[in-house]
Amino acid sequence: MNEADNSLKILHILDHSLPEQTGYSFRAHSVITAQRKMGIEAMAVTSPKHYESRPGIYQPLERVGGIAYHRAPASKRSVVPVLSELRQMAVLASTLHRLTRDHRVSVFHPHSPTLNAIPAIWVGKRKKIPVVYEMRSSWEDAAVDRGTYGVSSWKYRLSKRLETWVCKNADAVVVICEGLKRELIGRGIPHDKITVVQNGVDVEVFDSSRRQESGVPLSEESRNRKMIGFMGSFFRWEGLELLIEAMARLTKMRSDTGLLLVGGGEMAAELRAKVQQLNLGQHVVMPGQVSQAQIPALYAKVDIMAFPRHSTKLTEMVTPLKPLEAMAMGKPIVASDVGGHKELIQHEETGLLFRAGDVDALVAQLCRCLDNEDLRRLLGKQGSAWVRSERSWDKTTRPYAEVYARLCP
Repeated sequence: MNEADNSLKILHILDHSLPEQTGYSFRAHSVITAQRKMGIEAMAVTSPKHYESRPGIYQPLERVGGIAYHRAPASKRSVVPVLSELRQMAVLASTLHRLTRDHRVSVFHPHSPTLNAIPAIWVGKRKKIPVVYEMRSSWEDAAVDRGTYGVSSWKYRLSKRLETWVCKNADAVVVICEGLKRELIGRGIPHDKITVVQNGVDVEVFDSSRRQESGVPLSEESRNRKMIGFMGSFFRWEGLELLIEAMARLTKMRSDTGLLLVGGGEMAAELRAKVQQLNLGQHVVMPGQVSQAQIPALYAKVDIMAFPRHSTKLTEMVTPLKPLEAMAMGKPIVASDVGGHKELIQHEETGLLFRAGDVDALVAQLCRCLDNEDLRRLLGKQGSAWVRSERSWDKTTRPYAEVYARLCP
């Protein structure tokens, strides 16, 4: 370590990272890449949970896409409530102490969940290192939507209280959308302590002019159909069962329609069963999870992207990433009118919105888009122009520099 080096050094503290392919990982990698372009020296460390989701031989340092990811070792699990989490935080705190000995860290930047932020606050106070907490989602509400626990459970109340405590004790708070900012202001967090850093897109990767092969074979019959698509995790709140029901109705009206569902998750088996139950096997393609490198080429195979999210507290607050990718690729969007979508999509301009949970309304908007090539072209063009103007990672990440400058004048 060179003590004469006074450049700003940010340590991002993550739940997990690439090569684990999740929206969480891709946002973190994109943020760090954009910060480095701005001249900020950004590095990252992952929590013990990284090795829970991706078992393997422990490596203290792993380089992925030109970025060095330091790793906290796995912690011992326990059946005793909360003990596993305490062990995880203790291991992460120890790793932070080690990294601050080897590197002159200017700012700790923990990302959700709070299990990353609490050790950062502990160590930050001792080392006099400011903490910027980045809230990506409402993890307790996501757990409710998954059916993990209910809103009246002690786990929900504890998780929410910890999130609020972290936001009050961090030196600054970053959120990914206006919905989360409103939520935190409602919990008593000062509005001037919160900075919104929206999700973005790598506009060079998601470019409609690129025509690389996806590696996912489609039958000749599928290639000749107008394809509706969804790409992402098959969480219950995504409303994909509604999309399959909509396809059952569409195929009775028009045989030239197909559905491409790319991804996997908790509902994958249930969705496959529903496809078989409705005799849609010839119309629905489910290739499973694919690599991120294949995604742009898969967008090129789709005519319309559909995002039928249910209305829940989570989806009303939090903006998804996938609609931005679809718009960048010039694809028209049909999406439910939940708050997270309305923050991204202008009805009749960059997409079409329908009443959440209403299959009839979904079918009507899909038919409208399928029947009108000019509308599809207009929505795709306007959506792409908006994303490239407003939502490239280079633009959305600019507020970070202002946040760090306030903490390290």
